[in-house]
Amino acid sequence: MSSTSKAPKNAKKSSLKDRGNLFDIAMAQVEKAADVVGLAPKVRAILAQPKNELIINFPVQMDDGSWKMFKGYRVQHNNLLGPYKGGMRYHHEANLDEMKALASWMTYKSALHDIPFGGGKGGVRVNPSTLSAREKERLTRRFTHALGDNIGPEWDIPAPDVGTDGQVMVWMMDTYMNVAGYSDKNAVRRVVTGKTIHSGGSHGRSEATGLGLVYCIEEWAKDAELDLDGCTFTVQGFGNVGSHLANLLTKRGAVLVGTGDHGGYIANPEGLNPHKLRQYMAKTGTVAKYQGAKEISREEFFGLECDIFIPAALELEIGPDEAKSLKCKMIAEGANGPTYPEAESILKERGIEVIPDVLANSGGVVVSYFEWLQNKRSERWELEEVREKLHRRMSSTYRAVRQCATQRKLDMRTATYVIALERLQHSYSERGIFP
Repeated sequence: MSSTSKAPKNAKKSSLKDRGNLFDIAMAQVEKAADVVGLAPKVRAILAQPKNELIINFPVQMDDGSWKMFKGYRVQHNNLLGPYKGGMRYHHEANLDEMKALASWMTYKSALHDIPFGGGKGGVRVNPSTLSAREKERLTRRFTHALGDNIGPEWDIPAPDVGTDGQVMVWMMDTYMNVAGYSDKNAVRRVVTGKTIHSGGSHGRSEATGLGLVYCIEEWAKDAELDLDGCTFTVQGFGNVGSHLANLLTKRGAVLVGTGDHGGYIANPEGLNPHKLRQYMAKTGTVAKYQGAKEISREEFFGLECDIFIPAALELEIGPDEAKSLKCKMIAEGANGPTYPEAESILKERGIEVIPDVLANSGGVVVSYFEWLQNKRSERWELEEVREKLHRRMSSTYRAVRQCATQRKLDMRTATYVIALERLQHSYSERGIFP
């Protein structure tokens, strides 16, 4: 497994591809836990690289009649515990190493929760905001058709991610259904999760990642003896995860004092209304220039005083400078891989706790599993049932991670990997490697 990548001093202004190798960072996190577990050399070797890395270049006809070539990815990291599982993102900086890191994190999320899934990730290198609805549909259907049997309801199950949503998943499902055997048409709805309700999705799926974060924060607050009613928080990124989380936390009495996205950052010490802010963002595409707040710089945002900070944007947003500026008690990672290793060392020295991404934002894969089960059984669970099952799963997993961290004197991130790796190692030990 590779060593960590250094965080460039200008990481806050650079593109993802300039911030270091995300897969190296992910593997370094795993390596630390592997040493604690005493992971067998053969298992280390297997987990150090994905099983499959697929790159597809495919054409799409645009609305003006021209044709453009797009590059798509699907990385399948591990399927020891079950089918590959993971999101599909549409982003102009999508790249192979990013997909490898994200796919590996999915493997450990599933193993952490003892869910019978493996890990995968994919997407297309494209800025979705430049596409019309018809172009996005044609791109999605062409990409799905090109993937062919590299995805499947018992083999590899995509879900929404950055730049995609329930509608994109429905297009993927419909395309797959139309190339599957006729007798299997209705049986293969579970080829993707995160679908719209009318097309086989689950109640509670759109809020799942944000709600899972809230359940983790509630457990942390009990340990910290902090009353969420009246506590303050900031959120970087106000997309699906950030907006749902902000709304759910404010309903528990917490106060959102700052947020921001690609368009800019805003703050209001008296509190922001997440519902109105989401309506504003739906119209403008950004939280910037929202009239109910003051515009601030990115540096000022990271220096806002609050109890809880939630990075819910993209990877590698918290470098050493940000770690030194933060004025919070705890960070709950809504995004995947938002923190550089060097920054995490600084946070530890400053006594700022971190609920790591593999645990904190895993509510999405948990409810994806629920959706997959509902499709497989031809069932429909009520919203409260989904929420109750998610609450039980997130709370029990959080307690297990906290107990592991306390007993073995580990940080929370390492403890999450220790639990996941021990489950994977037990399975490899029992099954062996064929032939």
